[in-house]
This record gives sequence, C-alpha cells and structure tokens, in this order.
Amino acid sequence: MPIHPVRLYLASTSPARLATLRAAGIEPVVLPSRVDEDAAVEAASPLSPVEMVQLLARLKASAVVSSEIDGFILGGDSAFELDGVVYGKPHLPSVARERWMLQRGRTGHLHSGHWLIDHRGGVLGEARGAVATAGVTFASDISDAEIDAYIATGEPLLVAGAFTIDSLGAPFITAVDGDPHAVVGLSLSTLRSLLLSFGVTWPALWNRRDL
Repeated sequence: MPIHPVRLYLASTSPARLATLRAAGIEPVVLPSRVDEDAAVEAASPLSPVEMVQLLARLKASAVVSSEIDGFILGGDSAFELDGVVYGKPHLPSVARERWMLQRGRTGHLHSGHWLIDHRGGVLGEARGAVATAGVTFASDISDAEIDAYIATGEPLLVAGAFTIDSLGAPFITAVDGDPHAVVGLSLSTLRSLLLSFGVTWPALWNRRDL
C-alpha cells in the first residue's frame, strides 16, 4: 500500500466500471455526472463514434469538478458500432431484440472514451483523454429463445450495444479483439497510460483494504 495514495473520482454510475476498478484494487469516489448525452451529441454533430465517446467522457468528468476534490476525475462513455452505425443503450426490449438479431454471428466494435482531469490539491490542472476500441464477435448459433430470455432479464436495456461481457451476456460472445476491459467501458491499460502521462504510477491508486 503506497504511503501517499492518490484518490480517483469516478464520474459515472456504471456498475461495470465500478466493479472493474474495485477488482483492480481501487475504491473510487463515485460522483454521478447527470449529463444530457443526447443533447450534447446533437449540439456537436456530426461526430464519429470515437469523437462521440470522447466528447461525452470529457463532459461527464468536467460536470463534477469541485474544489472539494483532491485527486483525479475520470469520465467515461461507450458506444457500439456495427456497419458504421452507432448503437447506444436500447432502453426498450423491442429495440434490444432487433439489435441482437442484427449482430448475431457478426463482429462489431465497442469504443470506450476516457477523460482524466488532474485535480490534486483541490486545484484544476490539465486534462487528457484517450479512446480504447475492441472488436466483439457474437456466436452465430444463438437461438431466438436465448435472445428473448436474455432480454427478459433487463440487463441489455441499459448498456451500449445491448450486451455485457462481464455478466449474463458473456456466454454469447465468442471473441474479443483488443483490451477486454474496453468492452466493459473502462480500459485499465488506457487509464494507466493516462496516469503515467501525469507522472502517477498505477500502484499509487491502490486503496482497497484487502490488498
């Protein structure tokens, strides 16, 4: 455990991002950003998928900036791209089913944007961002019944691309090309690189008592 640990503030309520950080030894301070994502994207359009997730990651991190924060603020956003079309959260079962019928047996790309703000000492410093992309291949033998059963759990309704790799959707994914954590929505290797650009090593963020 480092003598002077660096605190990480997560501008996201994503259970997957939180679980990923916890598994890596980091207990972040969770700060919901409440950014109107649709309005932000519409105002900045046209955007490529990479530009979109980077924009939203930046807006989420910037939205929670406060003089009370002493550490780094991390914003994140994800989007799934198939055939040049970006798919966010489906919200409705009918939309989720339509997407699964389309992506079954095929490969799409999950883009995860990261934006890191240096706010050590309660002072706003520099900010840097990066996008991690991973190819995701879905099984070709997924039955309609399996798709309906998965959608009925409610899990795919509130995640980009209508699937997860760290929970109930994992058995339907046959391959990941790239950082698997990028599919979860937070690339640990990308976050580590961003921290290094500020002169901060990964162990400085370890603060879990069970380490």
